[in-house]
Amino acid sequence: MKKLINSPRRVVPDLLAAMVAQDPSLCLLEGENVLLRADIPEDPADRAVALISGGGSGHEPAHGGYVGKGMLSAAVAGDVFTSPSVDAILSAILASAGPAGALLIVKNYTGDRLNFSLAAELAAAEGIPCEVVFVADDAALRDLVSRDRRRGLAGTVLVHKAAGAAAEAGLSLSEVAAVARGVADDLVTMGVGLGACIVPTAGQPSFELGDEEVEYGLGIHGEKGVERGPMADAATVTRRILDTLEAEMGAALKGPLGLMVNGLGATPPMELGIVAGEALAQLKQRGADVQLIWTGNFMTALEMPGASITLLPLDAERRKWLEAPTGVRVWPSSATVGMAGRSVQLPRPAETIPEIAPGPLTPVLKAAVERVAAALIAAEPHLTDLDSKAGDGDLGASMFRAAEAIRALPEAAYNHPAQLFVTMAATLRRAIAGSSGPFYATALMRAARPLEKEEVPSAEAWDAAFAAGVAAVSAIGGAQPGDRTMVDALDPALKAWGEQRAANASLQEALAAAAKAAKSGADATARMTPKLGRASYLGARAVGTNDGGAEAVAYWLAALAKA
Repeated sequence: MKKLINSPRRVVPDLLAAMVAQDPSLCLLEGENVLLRADIPEDPADRAVALISGGGSGHEPAHGGYVGKGMLSAAVAGDVFTSPSVDAILSAILASAGPAGALLIVKNYTGDRLNFSLAAELAAAEGIPCEVVFVADDAALRDLVSRDRRRGLAGTVLVHKAAGAAAEAGLSLSEVAAVARGVADDLVTMGVGLGACIVPTAGQPSFELGDEEVEYGLGIHGEKGVERGPMADAATVTRRILDTLEAEMGAALKGPLGLMVNGLGATPPMELGIVAGEALAQLKQRGADVQLIWTGNFMTALEMPGASITLLPLDAERRKWLEAPTGVRVWPSSATVGMAGRSVQLPRPAETIPEIAPGPLTPVLKAAVERVAAALIAAEPHLTDLDSKAGDGDLGASMFRAAEAIRALPEAAYNHPAQLFVTMAATLRRAIAGSSGPFYATALMRAARPLEKEEVPSAEAWDAAFAAGVAAVSAIGGAQPGDRTMVDALDPALKAWGEQRAANASLQEALAAAAKAAKSGADATARMTPKLGRASYLGARAVGTNDGGAEAVAYWLAALAKA
């Protein structure tokens, strides 16, 4: 188990202490794992309706992250995935509530139900009226148990938000409870897990899942789901979840909705954003009108990879509570839905290719480009593997995009070698991100200049073109032979070309020698310590693996030699 903690037994108090140290609006209740709003009046008679929630830890930012103006008054933190004690909950009620009463918002798990309910009874005996709202939004259990026996999931935080805004507005306990119950009754949520999490005190994953498997309909405590299925793309997974949510909601889905896409702890924002985009598009196709959207980590399961989708019907009053301002730092400042497909167009002159009739080299150039494209596409897995070991892993994908881009060149691009190089430069500049795009674009532009004057360039023109392209790469990147870059394939290739040409070899023979030298140069990079690029951050750890950029050069030169 690798976790950045001090002790498995100290994770909760350490976390709460850190949260208070970072936020002046929070304080700790002495002797208890309870977070409070720092602005709670000392005199209970001056206190408004208190909102209290909590449960087992490991769901951060829930629930302590939602303590603040406009949301919770207090959050009670149990051990990881373990309900807090009755006394801790009662202490939170006494510290935050007064005659105006307290609303307890509880996820529908047995331990939480029992402990929060008993604490409410004890608080009432002390003169503090309490209402308890249970959240049971897990739609995946619709065919297994009745609604009142289902689990509480990420939708719980929308109850926090709506009820918190109502309490902040000065509504009475019964009115705040009605707002909370209305939201809780209408919520539906379903999650998908791509892997397990590790509870600190357990030290091992809570279950095993194959590389091509996912768990549908899981809770938030590292448990298995209702159904195991094959791994699929975001569109398919989203559709599977929305099918269940629509079956639960019925006609209510075809009205104004709030949508929450919640990460379970280890899902990057990129993937959550893609799921959110799919959910918006698919809900529109189903006749829904999504008016509010929240995307991010709201209720997690430690470091579990996966996500959940929550839907909530909206009316004007509910939307008012959900959009009311809050002092809680982690809550999004806005939930307004954007406009699908909205974009602006940058005015720029259209790029045109000069009208030149096809030349003698047109079929040769087309065949050569096709060879290069096929070679780069075939090399994608190998280049990705190399770049993953000593870089950021994107080289294979970049070369694949380059291959697709040059395959799509217009026919007119092949009518003259210089025209082809200039057109390829513009195409690759747009198609390849990172450093490869500028390197290849600049090299091709400079290589085009010696070829401009002749329809069939002389051997000397090709000599100059090759030399100009290689020099351009070193000039703009600063790399020299021995730095472990693409130059370590280009430089020996150019030397081999020059030696062959000095010996009166044909261009074909020079090209074959250049390709062979490029491969030898690429292989030699495995023994070099990198001095430039992302691999340089690894130092000696990169030794033993060919440089991906040099290997890519060897691939396309070998393809040219065969063409």
